[in-house]
Amino acid sequence: MNERRPTNGEVGAAADPQESTADAPQTIESLQADLARLKSEVDRNWQQFLRAAADLENYRKQAVRQREEAVASTRRSMLMVVLGVLDTLERAIAHTGGSTNEGQAIADGIRLAHRQVLDRLVALGVRPMETIGRPFDPRVHEAVDAVPVSETAQAGTVVGEVQRGYFAGDEVLRPARVRVAQ
Repeated sequence: MNERRPTNGEVGAAADPQESTADAPQTIESLQADLARLKSEVDRNWQQFLRAAADLENYRKQAVRQREEAVASTRRSMLMVVLGVLDTLERAIAHTGGSTNEGQAIADGIRLAHRQVLDRLVALGVRPMETIGRPFDPRVHEAVDAVPVSETAQAGTVVGEVQRGYFAGDEVLRPARVRVAQ
């Protein structure tokens, strides 16, 4: 369609078969060089794509991990607030006299609130530690006092609880603050 018509001086030159054959190897070499260059470029682009895909997957995993850590941290913080309320209710229960009907009603209300909070925590996977009579374990206990050994308690045994400890699943949410026989 866009063929160029040879002029009178070119007619004889274009018809020379040796000239077109001499250009053929040069054209093949040129095409092979272009092909090698393009293959190299394709390989480089493919490697860049694979690196970008791997970076994206790593970023996605990191974002998921960070989100899970943030949720766990927030959950832990909120549970610690609730444990503070539970501690206050336990202290109130320990100090209720209940000698009058009104005092007994207040004590019963505090016990009910305590039971509800404890039940909600258990529903969230939080459970209190059993400490008294158990061997002292620094992974789950914090010793705040040492008491002399008695006939009922051996050395290294927890004999009293200053503040109850809690587990959240298998992790220590808050270590128990305990008295240990020495």
